[in-house]
Amino acid sequence: KLANKEIIVAMEREAQAIQAEDLAMNGKMGAIGQELIAPNSTILTHCNAGALATAGFGTALGVIRAAFEKGKVKRVFADETRPLLQGARLTAYELMEDGIPVTLITDNMAGYCMQQGWIDCIIVGADRIAANGDVANKIGTYGLAVLAKFHKIPFYVAAPYSTFDLSIKSGQEIPIEERKHDEVRKIGDYWIAPEKVEAINPAFDVTPHSLITAIITDKGLIKADFQENIKRVLGYGY
Repeated sequence: KLANKEIIVAMEREAQAIQAEDLAMNGKMGAIGQELIAPNSTILTHCNAGALATAGFGTALGVIRAAFEKGKVKRVFADETRPLLQGARLTAYELMEDGIPVTLITDNMAGYCMQQGWIDCIIVGADRIAANGDVANKIGTYGLAVLAKFHKIPFYVAAPYSTFDLSIKSGQEIPIEERKHDEVRKIGDYWIAPEKVEAINPAFDVTPHSLITAIITDKGLIKADFQENIKRVLGYGY
């Protein structure tokens, strides 16, 4: 048996290895994904898929950072991401810290921004990706994908290989967490709705692969046919 000190050292070593692997994966996604970004682009993103959600650099924000370093990013539009405001609290903060021009919008402004021709592409992260390419991500992602399809705007998902679960055939099999309803009725400690009003609070939604332009991974770029190309890029049997 390992002594307590040896256990602590082993745990620290493993944590550092996980951090290094995650940083490397994010760097690869950034390098691959930035190739999709045209010069002078305005990009819309949702929730937080940056350094604060990873070991550093980020998935969706990693692609944006890499594109910004190449001089390709004119501006980023960040959805506030109700009800917990990860876009407002975290993404806007990260982008400002990096000196990347950012405009904060409410979630229901996204369609208007697309209609005005202000958005060149959309990049989001993912919490889980099924074998057919369906993507579970923060609630509101599906709505953005539908709007993007209508407005003919590329919709990209950035996620490492570890986000894929090939045992899940489609997004219909992904369980969706239902969070506390007071998160909808309140912002922080402040009530914004009647205390007893009925509410729902699914934390995620599922975006069908048919609405996705490409999935950016550390193993390479995946486009339709997603079912076959996921196996090919990740390696069959992953």
